Amino acid sequence: MANYNNPLLLSLTLSVLFLFHSCAAQLELPQHQFWQNLQQQQQHRLRAKTQCRIQQLNAREPSYRSESEAGITEFWDANSEEFECAGVEFVRHVIQPKGLLLPYYTNAPQLIYIIQGEIWIRFSINNFSSGIQGTVIPGCAETYETESRSSEREGEEGSRTRRPDRHQKLRRFRRGDILALPQGITHWAYNDGDTPIISVSLLDVANDNNQLDLKFRKFFLAGNPRGSQSQGERGREQRQRGEGRRGEEEEQEQEKSNIFNGFDEELLAETFNIDRDIIRRLQGREDNRGTIVRAERLRLVLPEYGREEQEREREQERGRGGGYNGLEETFCSLKIRENIDHPTRADVYNPRGGRISTLNSQAFPILSYLRLSAARGILYKNAIMAPHWSINSHSAIYVTKGSARIQVVGNQGKSVFDGEVNEGQLLIVPQNFVALKRASEQGFEWIAFKTNDNAMSSQLAGRLSAIRAMPEEVLMNAYGVSRQDARNLKYSREEATLFSPGSTSGRSV
Repeated sequence: MANYNNPLLLSLTLSVLFLFHSCAAQLELPQHQFWQNLQQQQQHRLRAKTQCRIQQLNAREPSYRSESEAGITEFWDANSEEFECAGVEFVRHVIQPKGLLLPYYTNAPQLIYIIQGEIWIRFSINNFSSGIQGTVIPGCAETYETESRSSEREGEEGSRTRRPDRHQKLRRFRRGDILALPQGITHWAYNDGDTPIISVSLLDVANDNNQLDLKFRKFFLAGNPRGSQSQGERGREQRQRGEGRRGEEEEQEQEKSNIFNGFDEELLAETFNIDRDIIRRLQGREDNRGTIVRAERLRLVLPEYGREEQEREREQERGRGGGYNGLEETFCSLKIRENIDHPTRADVYNPRGGRISTLNSQAFPILSYLRLSAARGILYKNAIMAPHWSINSHSAIYVTKGSARIQVVGNQGKSVFDGEVNEGQLLIVPQNFVALKRASEQGFEWIAFKTNDNAMSSQLAGRLSAIRAMPEEVLMNAYGVSRQDARNLKYSREEATLFSPGSTSGRSV
């Protein structure tokens, strides 16, 4: 029989019992929650602490424009206080039909939202913009194989022979898609439709996965960024005055080239085992087409989307409530595209107010690695979104359609923004700053990028508000009002998040 009077033995026994109960408690957790806890323990990540001395916010438009042969790239001024506070940068791409955005990777994770661009539907006339996107994930196999006719080149003799072209997975994207791209992953896009593709990208430079500095960098594998034509009055003025980081970046942009340009020709020729003439084309020193080039001969073959696959995807959508168990995807088969525009995705809906759809790591697992999320909002004309603040993230709000009056108030109870935001403008709202939106007669639509994979918010009015959750006596004493006034404050607006226009409330959301 064990001698429990021995202090050392007693301590060891208690330790074993504690460890056993801890393991049992973990095993009793739902599977998806267990994997999330494990992932959080492994990813002890903190965003870089940035300076947030916000005195005033501004609805901003691009300050720098780079024109290429088949498209335009626009950048927002990352020098402003709100961008430095949020630790993000913002880019807009316009890819013309037959335009190819050359392969590149970045030092920061990014979310891309497709504003304009439709997938080609089988058996219908191709009169929409259609996009094909590719990524190159290090260490992953070439799972796609197509046939190419190597003998079609001019001057080649002999019969036509077919050689398989192997490459990594291709994906189509369409309007309303969110593309989630980790840092360091090579990415390219091609427009095989008839109308331009427009996309906006948020890059989280304060993310711990970026270990360089709080500056966005593109590393091109082809082309010549130096061949782009740069425009921007603000940048020119800054250069003339000799101040401003963006002015310096514009000049540096003119000196950039792709990665291969920095290597020795002879060494590269030996590395690839090809002629030096091809290496010179690889380095692109004489290429003046910019970073979005016209690709007339580019033909890509993707698998057809059959009825069975559609049914399977719908079943997966219905069964998604079971949660993510951490084993559904490998790194090489990560799902990096998710559509956020479809009305049935709405998490909040008011037939008189509008709808909001959120996309976080619960529904889109790759976001747990990027630590980013997104929300798509639509307000009908004159509708109001309850004043709210983001609990654990900054928000970058890009207007995709219409306009709205937005007010933002900081921690000192002072307004830092009160104005109208219009299509194409960007407004950054720092964490915990309270924002109130009211749509114009044209309505208001936006995409909001969040710097947390499970962004949460709290609101000041409506059925789900902090005011509604307080006892009447607290409100009476806090504001010096009667009981009836306190009740009106709590219950006069029964809608939850999106309010119908006018002074009377509608039915509950």
